[in-house]
Amino acid sequence: MKNSMLSDTIAAVATALGEGGIAIIRVSGPQAISQVAPLFRSRVPLTEAESHTVHYGHIVSPDNGEKMEEVLVTVMKGPRSFTTEDVVEISAHGGVISVRRVMDLLLQQEIRLAEPGEFTKRAFLGGRIDLSQAEAVIDLIRSKSDRAFSVALKQVSGSLSDRIHALRHTLIEMLAHIEVNIDYPEHDVESMTAEFIKDKSSEVMEGITKLLKTSNEGKILREGITTAIVGRPNVGKSSLLNALARDNKAIVTDIPGTTRDVIEEYITINNIPLKLLDTAGIRETMDVVEKIGVERSKAAVSDADLILLVLNANEELHEDELALMEQIHGRQCLVIMNKMDLPPKLDKDKLLSFFEESNIVPMSVLEEEGLDKLEDAISTLFFGGKLESGDLTYVSNVRHIALLKKAYKSLQDAYDAAEQYIPIDMIQIDVRLAWEQLGEIIGDTAADSLLDQIFSQFCLGK
Repeated sequence: MKNSMLSDTIAAVATALGEGGIAIIRVSGPQAISQVAPLFRSRVPLTEAESHTVHYGHIVSPDNGEKMEEVLVTVMKGPRSFTTEDVVEISAHGGVISVRRVMDLLLQQEIRLAEPGEFTKRAFLGGRIDLSQAEAVIDLIRSKSDRAFSVALKQVSGSLSDRIHALRHTLIEMLAHIEVNIDYPEHDVESMTAEFIKDKSSEVMEGITKLLKTSNEGKILREGITTAIVGRPNVGKSSLLNALARDNKAIVTDIPGTTRDVIEEYITINNIPLKLLDTAGIRETMDVVEKIGVERSKAAVSDADLILLVLNANEELHEDELALMEQIHGRQCLVIMNKMDLPPKLDKDKLLSFFEESNIVPMSVLEEEGLDKLEDAISTLFFGGKLESGDLTYVSNVRHIALLKKAYKSLQDAYDAAEQYIPIDMIQIDVRLAWEQLGEIIGDTAADSLLDQIFSQFCLGK
């Protein structure tokens, strides 16, 4: 399968479609240079170009030599390329027609259109990167904050891979020791072997625990905090979304029920990505459309990682709000006492029976007061006030987290078995299983179906 995949040449547009200053078309394969050469006219024939050089010229029709586009062509010969194959990158004018012209000519040269993520998949199959690094490429593209980008960039460079390789190396030592004792039982001291297995299992489990400690933060950096802004109509939910987004994303009026659906907006607060959901005001209503919006609001509350409950400090608590507080009690929640620029009427003591003092934020969205306190409260709630700034490898991928937990359990089983002096060949099964589970993270033991699923998530041209 691997050889057949790498035998053909693929091409795709590597930049976003539409109008722009430049568009890059990437071609990769063992015959990429010779297949593009008939289409390119320059002072230096493409087949004679040195690796990692850029050449000015024109894309021409192979039928009559007509100039079709003015381009710069970069040549990168394998294995010194991203895919480890010969790669040609054509920089054309950033327009739909120019890109289409070049792509049409390439596809006539027995070059096929690349599948989503196929360039990165070829880099993996060529041994340039492992699976965790390939997955980090997706995170790099989808990063919603500087910190998320830095974490993904570190994983692309192999920070997580290095940790996994080190853990698997320790497991190989264990397996080798076990294998020797199975083959030469007369030289084995049962108690010494059991202690060795327990020590090494503990060592690897400790390493896994350190990685899993970062999983919650890593998942937040990767996916963002789904944050539902909830409350009764006209308490300032849409105004709060606009204030946090620093833009007028939601319509704000004095008419109750203006927001009738869930409005989404991505923002970054103190390097933490948030997916804000401005919801319809939760209240009893006979309006059919508004009623649908209220039901969607309740669903958003159920799915949210963080709830921002907005209350009007100028009014007493309504029974709808008390019911809502009962519903969200025990969840990650911050209470915004809005409209503090008006005379306060809300009984704060009632709030303190549901929430901690630190989770209550007085604000006046209209006067833009208290926004910094809200942002600090969100940071404190999820990261204790700040993100780690040292050389910390965050585990953010759900697949990686699940495999780390499975490997930990396998090693715990091996540890327990060694403690009970269960036959060593039985313990070997658990240790080997942990080794395979960690190997699946970096792709050493990953099935072809898993690879197809992962790389299908990529965009074309990557």
